[in-house]
Amino acid sequence: MKDDFDQFLPLSPAPLHILLALAGEDRHGYGIMREVARQSEGRYKVGPGTLYDNLQKLLDQGIVEERAPRSAGDDPRRRYYRLSRFGRGLLATEIARLEGLVREARLHIKVRPEKA
Repeated sequence: MKDDFDQFLPLSPAPLHILLALAGEDRHGYGIMREVARQSEGRYKVGPGTLYDNLQKLLDQGIVEERAPRSAGDDPRRRYYRLSRFGRGLLATEIARLEGLVREARLHIKVRPEKA
C-alpha cells in the first residue's frame, strides 16, 4: 500500500527544517535547533516553543518517533527524536516536490544552476 502524503504537503518551514535536521541522525531538542541553524547557515532559527510544539504534532502524526537516550551516560531527562519510516518517505516526497518547483522556476526566470 502506498503511503498518502498529500494531506501533509506542502510542509511549512518549521516542520521541514526539523525533519531535515533529523534526516541524518537522531537528535535531542537542542541538537535539532543547532542543526537547523547549521543547515540554513544561520538564516533560519527555530526557538524552543516552536520546536516543541511542532515536535508534538509530528509525534502525534507518526512522522517522528521518540526514543530512549543513546547511552547510560546520557541525561535520562533528555528526549531523542528520529524520523519514522513514514516521516522519511514524507520528507523524500517533499524534497522531490521542491526540486520540481525549483526546476519550473528556473525555466521561467532563465536561471542556470551554479557550478560547483
